[in-house]
Amino acid sequence: MFNQIELFEIDNPCVGVCQSNKKGYCFGCLRSRQERQLWLRMTNEEKREVLRLIVGRRKRIEQMRSRQRQQMEIDFEENLEIDSLFNNSPQ
Repeated sequence: MFNQIELFEIDNPCVGVCQSNKKGYCFGCLRSRQERQLWLRMTNEEKREVLRLIVGRRKRIEQMRSRQRQQMEIDFEENLEIDSLFNNSPQ
């Protein structure tokens, strides 16, 4: 099969945060420990795969944060309804 010559180097996705969560994923670039350690030895194809995985991780994080915000809004609305029940009761 024909291999295309890469004209440009694939940039390292590091953003300089370099702190990991409990599972070993970097808070800055979302790469695993292994992906960070092996980056310079990876082929361009392997680097593109890591970049694809990063996009998926970022989407999952955004979805999780969105669900958390929605849950907080629901919890807040429920508290308002409970407060209105007690404030409107005859004394």
